[in-house]
Amino acid sequence: MNYIGEHLFAGQLGHFLVVLSLIASLVATIAYFKSAQAVIPDDAASWKRIGRIAFIIDFASVVVVFAIIFFIIWNHWFEYYYAYNHSDVSLEPKYLISSIWEGQEGSFMLWTVWHGVIGLILMRTSKKWEAPVMTVISFAQLCLATMVLGVYIFDLKIGSTPFMLTRNQFLDAPIFQRADYLSLQSMKDGRGLNQLLQNYWMVIHPPILFLGFASTIVPFAYAIAGLWKKDFGGWVKDAMPWNLFSAGILGLGIMMGAKWAYESLTFGGYWAWDPVENASLVPWLILVAGIHTQLVFNATGHSLRPTYFFFILTFILILYSTYLTRSGDLQDTSVHAFTGSGMNWQLRLFVAAFALPGLFLYIKRYKLIPTIKKEESTYSREFWMFIGSLVLFLSGMFIITATSLPVINKIFGTSFVVGEDREFSYNRIQVFVAVILGLLTAVTQYFKYRNTVKKEFGKKILIPTIIGVLASVSISLWGGIDYEKYGLGFLTAIHLAIFANVYAVVANLGYIRIGLKGKLKAAGASVAHIGFGLMLVGMLISSSKTTTLSQNFLNPLNFGPEAKEKGVENMTLYQGVKMDMGKYWVTYTRDSSTAKEKKIFFFVDFESKDGKEKFTLKPDLIKNTKGQEQYSNNPDARHYLHRDVFSYISYADKMAAGPDTAQYKSHIVKVGDTVYYSNGFMKFDSVTVNPNNDKHQFKATDTAVMANFSIITGDQRKMSAHPVFYLEDNEPRYAIDTVFAQGMAVALGPSDKEGYFNVGVKESSRMVPFIGLKVLQFPFINLVWIGTVIMVIGFVMSLIWRARKLK
Repeated sequence: MNYIGEHLFAGQLGHFLVVLSLIASLVATIAYFKSAQAVIPDDAASWKRIGRIAFIIDFASVVVVFAIIFFIIWNHWFEYYYAYNHSDVSLEPKYLISSIWEGQEGSFMLWTVWHGVIGLILMRTSKKWEAPVMTVISFAQLCLATMVLGVYIFDLKIGSTPFMLTRNQFLDAPIFQRADYLSLQSMKDGRGLNQLLQNYWMVIHPPILFLGFASTIVPFAYAIAGLWKKDFGGWVKDAMPWNLFSAGILGLGIMMGAKWAYESLTFGGYWAWDPVENASLVPWLILVAGIHTQLVFNATGHSLRPTYFFFILTFILILYSTYLTRSGDLQDTSVHAFTGSGMNWQLRLFVAAFALPGLFLYIKRYKLIPTIKKEESTYSREFWMFIGSLVLFLSGMFIITATSLPVINKIFGTSFVVGEDREFSYNRIQVFVAVILGLLTAVTQYFKYRNTVKKEFGKKILIPTIIGVLASVSISLWGGIDYEKYGLGFLTAIHLAIFANVYAVVANLGYIRIGLKGKLKAAGASVAHIGFGLMLVGMLISSSKTTTLSQNFLNPLNFGPEAKEKGVENMTLYQGVKMDMGKYWVTYTRDSSTAKEKKIFFFVDFESKDGKEKFTLKPDLIKNTKGQEQYSNNPDARHYLHRDVFSYISYADKMAAGPDTAQYKSHIVKVGDTVYYSNGFMKFDSVTVNPNNDKHQFKATDTAVMANFSIITGDQRKMSAHPVFYLEDNEPRYAIDTVFAQGMAVALGPSDKEGYFNVGVKESSRMVPFIGLKVLQFPFINLVWIGTVIMVIGFVMSLIWRARKLK
C-alpha cells in the first residue's frame, strides 16, 4: 500500500547514518587498537590516521542523526512513532527539545554525541596516549550505536530505532489499513511529553548530566591505557584536568536534577534517595575518591593502585546505573526510571563489555603497579586523604547495594527492602559520612605531605577551629534545629554534621589565607571544599528545619490509608475565602482552567498578618498523558535569601470527573432547633415572612417564608444562611442559599407537621471551586544551590591550574 503524506526519506537517511556510525566506530576501534599495538612508528601513524578519519565519520553521522530526530519532532511528523510517543503539537519549542531525551533512543544519542565531542578533543590533546585512549572511546561508540540500531537477526532484536514508523508499531490497528491514515484526526496529534518533564530544568539538566556520564570514560580510558601499555604512572598528570572536569560537570548535572525535583516533584525537597538519583551519585563519589588518591600519587607516589581501581569502577558504575535506569527493574521504586524495553540482555552485555576486561586487566597487572611499602605517617596529608577516599568509597558501596536490592531480589528470589522509611534508612548512615567528610575536609589541607610538625599544624588550625566551633554552636543553640522525629541520637548526629561542615567552610577559608597566602589561582581545591561544606550545611539545616505551614487539624482532607500525603498537612481553600495559615492570611482567588487547557494554574494570595509582605504563588496541575489518569502537580515557591515558601496542589475540585451526585438530607425542624452537618451546626433562629432585601423582593400579599440560620463552623467561624420557600402561580418555588465556604447548600420547604419546616442540607465538594494546598518552609535552602555553584567553580579553578602546570 502506498501511504499518503509520509516523510520516509528522513527516517531512511537516519537509519543509514546509524548503520554508518556503527561501521565507522568499529573501524575506528580496530584502527586505534592496531595503532596502539604497532611497534613500527610508521605503522602506528598510518593506523592512527585511519582511526581518526573513521571516528570523525562516526561523530558526523551521530550529529546528523540527532538533528534528524529533532527535525522529525519539530515538524510533528507523527508517522514516526518516536515523535508520536514523545511529543504533541501543543508543546513549546523548548519542550520539543526535551522530547528527544524522554525516550531511551534519544538519550543514547545524546550520550553518543558527547562521546564524539570528547573524542575529537582527545585526538588533539592526548598525544602519545591517543591510540589506547581512543580505542576505548571508539569501542564505547560502537556499543552505543548498537543501542539505536533497531534490527532483527532472526528473532533477536538489537537496539531500538528512533525511526520506527507508527504503523509498524501498531501493525494490527485498523487505522493503518487506510492509505490516508495521516489525514485522520487521531493522527493529528501525538501522545505528548510526560508532564513531569515539562519543566525548563529538563531542557538543560539531561544534556549536562549526560556530558558528565560521557566524561567519566576519560579517566577510565587513561587507566586502561596505563595498564595496557604498562606505563603505570605516565598517564596520571595528563588525565588530571579531565578527571576534574568530569567530577565538576557530573556533580553539576546531579544537582541540576535535584533542582528539577525540587521544582517539579512533590515529595517536599530536592533529594529522596530515589534509586535513579542514587545511581548517578555513586559514580561521582567514587570519581572524587579517585581524584584524591591521584593527588596523593602525584605528590608522594602512594595510592596508585586505588587510583586505578576508583577510575575503572567509576565508569563501570555509570554503565551499571544505565542498566538500572533502563532495564525496568526500578520502575516500581523510582519516579523517573525508564520502563523495560526488551533490551536487558544488551544492557547487561554493555556493562560486561567494559567491566570484565577492565577488572581482568587491573587484577592481572595489579602486582606490577608501583607501590611504596612504607606506611604513611598519621601526621601526613596523604594518610588522611586516603582515609577520606575510603569513606567516599564505602559510602558509595552502601548506597549502590541498597539501590540494587530490586535486582538482587530478582536474581536470588529474595525479598530484601531498604526499609519502610527509605529516606531515614539512608540518612542514618550518610549523616555520619557527612560528619567524617566535614572534619577531614577541614583539617587535611593543613597537613603537609609525608609529615607535619605538630606544633606548626596546631598553630595554623587553632583560629579556624575556634571560629568553626563558635559558629556551629551558635547555629545549634539559636538555629531552632529540634528535629526529634527519629530520636535524640539522630538529632545529635545532625548537630555534629553541622559542626563538621561549618568547620570545613571556615577552615578552608582560613587555608586560602594561611596556607596559600591568598593565592587564589591555586585555591581551587579549597574553593571546592568550601562549596561542598556549604552544600551539606544547607542540606542539613533545610531538611531538619523544614516546617509545614498548612496545618489543618479541624477539617483534614482524606487521602486514604495508603497515601503518603497527610490530610492534616493540607489546607482546604475555597475560592474567594480568606483562610488563616499561621503567620499568613491565604486566599485562593482564581484558576486558569479552560475546556482545552492541559495545565491549570491556581492563584493563591499570601498576606503576612503584620502586613509587611504580599505575594502570589501559582502552583499548577498538568493533565497526565500516555494513558495515565488524573493530574500531576507542579509546585511553586517564593524565594527569599534565607528561606523558601514552597507550595503545591494536593487536590482540587477540577480533578474530579462526572456529575455531582451529592443529595439533600432532610431535617424536620422548628424555630430554635439545631441542625448538625459534617463540619459544624446550624441554629434555626427565626422566620421572616415576605422578606424584602437585596436578594429578594416580595410584597405583603405574596406567600413567602425565609428561614434565618446561624452557622457555627468547626473552627468557630460564624456564618449565616437564608433559604426561602414561596408560591408563584400556586406553584411551590425554592430559593436555595449556598454557603460556599462550607461546600453546603440549604433549602427550605413546608412540612406536614404544624409549626415545623422541612430543611434540606446538601454537602458537596463540587459546589464551589476549592483546592487542597500544602505549604512548606525550607530555611536556608539557598545554601544548597550556592554551595553547588561554588563547588563547581572550585573544580574549574583546579582544572585550569592543573592544565597550566601540565603545559
